[in-house]
Amino acid sequence: MGTLRDLQFALQLKIEELRQRDTLIDELELELDTKDELIRRLQDELDRYRATVSLPGPSAASAACSAQSEDSQRANRRTVISEPCTLDPVTLAMVSHRSWDKSQESQRLIQSSFLKNDLLKNLDQGEIRTIIACMYPTTINQGCYVIQEGASGAQAYVIEEGRLDVTKEGLKLLTIEPEDMFGELALFYNCTHTYSVSAQTDSKLWVIDRKSYQTILMQSGLNSLSHSMELLISVPFLQSLPEDVIMKMSDLMDETHYSEGDYIIRQGATGDTFYIISKGQVKVTEEKPDHEEQVVLSKLSERQWFGEKALWGEDVRTVNVIAAGEVTCLGIDRETFKDVIGGSVFDCSHEVQQSPESKIESDKDADLFSSSTLSDFQIICTLAVGKFGHVDLVQLKSNIKCLYAMRVLKKKLILSNSQQEHTLREGRILMEACCPFIARLHKTFRDAECLYILTEACLGGDLYSLLKDKGCLDECSTRFYTACVVEALTFLHRQGVIYRDVKPENVLLDEHGYAKLIGSRCLKKVETGKKTWTFCGTLGYMAPEIILNKGHSVSADFWSLGIFVFELLSGGLPISDADPIKILTTTIRGIDQIDFPKTISKSASSLIKKLCRTNPSQRLGSQRNRAKDIQKHKWFEGLNWDGLCNGTLNPPVIPEVKAALDSSTCGHYAEGSVDLSTKWDDF
Repeated sequence: MGTLRDLQFALQLKIEELRQRDTLIDELELELDTKDELIRRLQDELDRYRATVSLPGPSAASAACSAQSEDSQRANRRTVISEPCTLDPVTLAMVSHRSWDKSQESQRLIQSSFLKNDLLKNLDQGEIRTIIACMYPTTINQGCYVIQEGASGAQAYVIEEGRLDVTKEGLKLLTIEPEDMFGELALFYNCTHTYSVSAQTDSKLWVIDRKSYQTILMQSGLNSLSHSMELLISVPFLQSLPEDVIMKMSDLMDETHYSEGDYIIRQGATGDTFYIISKGQVKVTEEKPDHEEQVVLSKLSERQWFGEKALWGEDVRTVNVIAAGEVTCLGIDRETFKDVIGGSVFDCSHEVQQSPESKIESDKDADLFSSSTLSDFQIICTLAVGKFGHVDLVQLKSNIKCLYAMRVLKKKLILSNSQQEHTLREGRILMEACCPFIARLHKTFRDAECLYILTEACLGGDLYSLLKDKGCLDECSTRFYTACVVEALTFLHRQGVIYRDVKPENVLLDEHGYAKLIGSRCLKKVETGKKTWTFCGTLGYMAPEIILNKGHSVSADFWSLGIFVFELLSGGLPISDADPIKILTTTIRGIDQIDFPKTISKSASSLIKKLCRTNPSQRLGSQRNRAKDIQKHKWFEGLNWDGLCNGTLNPPVIPEVKAALDSSTCGHYAEGSVDLSTKWDDF
């Protein structure tokens, strides 16, 4: 028996050894792919200056000289996107049941570290308590690394005992001591650490990982939303309202806390607010001429309400409402209430209008590409290089006058970054999008290594390049390009799609000078009245509710649109810093804390501030008239929206696009190795 056990043990060791070898091979293959992609990028940088297409902007020589600084600036503006966050039973069970014993002193220390942190102190107390319960301990021996510069991570740490050194490129920056937190950026997305942290002495740390953090906040947000909706539905005169209106109202209700003896309503005062008790109890009293003391009429508890007459215009309070202990109320004022119930909220049910011209163009495209394969296209040059691949300028061999853009994406890089769901979702949405202000996706192909996405070629360059060339844009130009983006967002929002990555880099000019939104992995379709929770977008453009993981909807796009207008008019972002944490922290504080430059007029400033209100439901474009409120704003006064949609409005700039189509220098995609695929699920 002993011999058999020995053989079984030896077999298990061999199996484990083979498994480790397979893992190592996979890692080496991924590293090789990454290096291949780096070589490809460097080669493409060289090719870009030899390209046969001349785009508006700086000359090739000056562009080559400034390539390094330009690339550095673009790197700071890259789109960041976390793994999809879902409340599946396995994840919920894992997080809900993970609770590590901690002494009272340890809990106090961790909570203090959260409250000292400029970013995480904005979380609710209940959320902080749940996160603390989920944190687990680890020890680091002297001289060992917690974080290494250049590596990526998914954990944040609080130090309880010991001391840690923070270094960058070998130079010591500071010392981390007990009650300090570090690594918190990794809780939001898969970032690359720009510093190293090593143990100066043996140290004890408490750790929270990104998945647990995001799951806790998502669960908290859903519970809070569900609770506020239940409170509203329990009110008889609100029960007939549609679910999306109730959802909107719950977003707009302000939560206010009161202490023992605080007056919520005072007799004789004017008021316009309706209240629902979320927690605690209040007493309703009346002051009568023949009584020295107030007469207690009743007591109200959780799920009961008061002040409803104020919603209909009767605003003189006839009683006092006083907090009996600690009380939390949800309140909504008359004007907001009437605005919500006065119109449908995010009505995405109606058919999106499509012009006869675009319908004819769409049918032509379908006929042209119905039988085409990847080998039918010639590569003219490389237009751009990205994190997951590159973009080629291509033409059909059978029709060399028609130019297209072919995005070539490496499957392994997409998979290793957990971006397959975002990539496939983008393709599905763009396949259905036929809008003159959105770059068309014509067809998709695949092979064993890559995805190939054939799109409309907009060769007028992107707005970021135009902005860097000019420094800033005048009001007339900014108004035109912003109007194009408004039309694109309106189309997407009517389909229930959030864009979530509005920025100048994602707006291209076509040969006529009109602006078009291009595809983004941040695109997502969300059901009417629902929210989504993934941390994604571009730092500096990202709405506060995305950063705080409170759940977001199409209103997040209006915040980004306001930042977009600010940057075009001023040449810079309102919230910008080398430290991502400072960008996130300043964003949460709101746009009202920002000083506007003199290059931004009063009417433009008004538009930006209304688009960038901290409460998503109060932003311009989020009210019952939706995009019409944006179009009617004073800043857009005089703009011919019909002319814009018909393509008869003169654009600020008409790009000079030249293409020397020398077929002898054209490249080709590998023949015979590509399987035509329009089924995105077959990844």
